[in-house]
Amino acid sequence: MLNQAKNYLEEYFGYDSFRPGQERIIKNILKKENTLGIMPTGGGKSICFQIPALCFSGVTIVISPLISLMKDQIDSLNTLGIPSTFINSSLDWMEIEERIEMSRRGEYKLLYIAPERLNNDDFLWKLKAIDISAVAIDEAHCISSWGHDFRPSYRSIPKLINNLSNNPIITAFTATATTEVIKDISELLDISDQNTFISGFDRPNLTFTLIRGENKRDFIEEYLKVNQEDSGIIYAATRKEVENLTAFLKKKKFKVGQYHAGLSHQERKETQEKFIYDELKIIVATNAFGMGIDKSNVRYVIHHNMPKNLEAYYQEAGRAGRDGEPSECILLFNPADVRLPKFFIDQSKLAPKLKKHEYKKLQDIIDYCYTSKCLRSFILRYFGEEEIVESCDNCSNCNNDNEVIDITIEAQKILSCVYKTEQKVGVSTVADVLRGSKKKKILKSNFNQLSTYGIMDNYKIKEIKDLINILVAEGYIRITKSKYPVTKLTKKSIKVLNKEEKVYHKGRKEIKKINLRNELFDLLDELRTKVAKQEGLPPYIVFQDSTLREMSSKMPLTQKEMLKISGVNFSKFKQYGKEFLNEIQNYRKDSQLKSENTKTPSHIISYDLYQEGKKVKEISEIRDLAISTVKNHLLKSAEEGLEVEIESFVPKEYRELILAEIKESEDGKLKPIKDALPEEISYFQIKAMILVEKLKGNLIQKEQ
Repeated sequence: MLNQAKNYLEEYFGYDSFRPGQERIIKNILKKENTLGIMPTGGGKSICFQIPALCFSGVTIVISPLISLMKDQIDSLNTLGIPSTFINSSLDWMEIEERIEMSRRGEYKLLYIAPERLNNDDFLWKLKAIDISAVAIDEAHCISSWGHDFRPSYRSIPKLINNLSNNPIITAFTATATTEVIKDISELLDISDQNTFISGFDRPNLTFTLIRGENKRDFIEEYLKVNQEDSGIIYAATRKEVENLTAFLKKKKFKVGQYHAGLSHQERKETQEKFIYDELKIIVATNAFGMGIDKSNVRYVIHHNMPKNLEAYYQEAGRAGRDGEPSECILLFNPADVRLPKFFIDQSKLAPKLKKHEYKKLQDIIDYCYTSKCLRSFILRYFGEEEIVESCDNCSNCNNDNEVIDITIEAQKILSCVYKTEQKVGVSTVADVLRGSKKKKILKSNFNQLSTYGIMDNYKIKEIKDLINILVAEGYIRITKSKYPVTKLTKKSIKVLNKEEKVYHKGRKEIKKINLRNELFDLLDELRTKVAKQEGLPPYIVFQDSTLREMSSKMPLTQKEMLKISGVNFSKFKQYGKEFLNEIQNYRKDSQLKSENTKTPSHIISYDLYQEGKKVKEISEIRDLAISTVKNHLLKSAEEGLEVEIESFVPKEYRELILAEIKESEDGKLKPIKDALPEEISYFQIKAMILVEKLKGNLIQKEQ
């Protein structure tokens, strides 16, 4: 049966081998054992229940949390030639009845349902008429009250299992589960330890970056400009922050949409669809957005604020790079971010034990934001991994070789100002005092009489605030949690004020493109967008970015070669393959024509012969050119930075004479220089010596 599974993998999905962890999970399911699979996002969890569904005779029920996620997966499966459907609240009762009947007749291999359906006894009764081979529970962490995204409707799953008469195989999958959550899932679904497979939580294609003390909007604007061709998600803590940041980015002309629970269902649906179909490149959202997104080509996830815990962070950050391509996860941290999640825990009606547990999880992510150790190893250790490499070379802490800047003087000025204002004012007022502002508030409070007034007038207000934020992030200044937050000194700041300790700040690395795209990739991307619109599908369902990248590097020209590309199966080739082959073939023809029509400059041909050791006279004979023309070719090559021994063209006894006249010349014109020199010295030799001096930097170019 495993061989059959491997055949299905190649036939339907276009892959010639399983990803790490997939084979042993599938093998266990095919042995008809209840199975729990813990796999990183993008690790191919879906294939672990979709392949067995093809191997089993009946229907596989898939319990999935969100409607949009179901639709994406059903579209993708049907594109691959695997008959599948879903039942959820978006359908009327007639559509539901029709799909149940078709499932009963065995016309579908996979039937996706929302967990809320399990509370309907009539629906459960109708499921009994279907030959159900397996039940797959996606996002299984939702079943645990210890998890970060507990959903009460998931607790009805055991009721479904007990209701089904033919004892189907139970499989459960998640990407984010602590030891406690894994234990909870196993007990509720009756899955033994020996049937629990943890493939690891690591996502090697993701770069983790933590940025403290930066102006968040400035960073985001700069980052989006560099990576404007790529899709990304920006998470913010509140609806107001989402709306403000979206408005800011729209003013900057970015293709951006917003998503939060305060919008109507229709608004959220439209925004989500525009993002999925690449009409919007950026979504700014609260954590209400994302679980239902199966979009594989999200290249970056930026957290504008610290999430409530590491599980939520890893789940949200993990929406980047689901196709295995290099992607980035960036957390912008400010100590003030801690206030909101702490407030929510304080105000919650959780039992004392659960509330204590939430406080601990909050402290874990605060520790993550301050750690100087490898960010990846910190996350993996949190999820219980044992074999951890302490340096990943792919996070901001491991690659933190930025320039270290001494900001001690600036820190002393700022800390002194906080002290002089009696630790009773906010960041803006401190900055105004240091800048020497003449605002009424500053003058009325007599802050213009302070010794720190105007001592940083050579800085812009924004620059001073950025420095204050750095001191807050590094623990030298504390911001109170009051209605009007004010600045306070910490014990750490005393040593700086007493000149016993210096303050250093590591400059941020220059932002670079996540992925470089070649010309063919862009052409294939345009074709994919066109095909996707015609088919009414998201572009990544036609072909993933990783598939396009492989096409653009290997440039297949035949059906046989195209079918060797990962992610291209016969069904997809039959639907789209010929168009993509034609695009690649046309590109190769155009490239060849361009190459043939692009003539090598004449002076470079002469230079290449010179590099082969040919003398000027030989080159002139080979090319049937005058000696003077060849010499001028070599001078031009030297001007362009190519290596030519120019002085060898001038006899030694003439060099000093020529140089002397060049330096005496007022306008650098050749004729007066030539007239002042012996008749046997040529114009070419003069030009050669002028170029020698220019290249040495000894001569400013004069008008000829």
